[in-house]
Amino acid sequence: MSRPHAGNPAEILSEEAIQLPAVVARNERLARFKFWPKLLGVLARVPFVDDLLAVYYCAVDPKTPSKVKAVLLATIAYFIIPSDLLPDFLVGLGFTDDAAVLTAALTLVGGHITDRHRMRAKAELARLKARGRR
Repeated sequence: MSRPHAGNPAEILSEEAIQLPAVVARNERLARFKFWPKLLGVLARVPFVDDLLAVYYCAVDPKTPSKVKAVLLATIAYFIIPSDLLPDFLVGLGFTDDAAVLTAALTLVGGHITDRHRMRAKAELARLKARGRR
């Protein structure tokens, strides 16, 4: 993989390089403030919630590399944003595109999701389900 040279202003000031930090910051805000309300609203209908929670815990882990965080936060943002390819309210189809995006992210950076992230996800899912039964 080639890296931009510090002396090449065209690469340093490319539109993508300038916008990427802003996009990652926006996705991080979405994840921090809108992930939980969205998840609670669809918990019973999302078959991949355990993986999604593991992705969340990996994305907010300070030890996760920034490029990995960028992919994971984009995945979470896609799940949160209501205007996606297939509306989430379509029974049986609504979360198909979200599952595809999640699968792609796991294929790319899933090796960074640790047992600790998965254990936290499992514990949180058990807590949420128990809370929902009350």
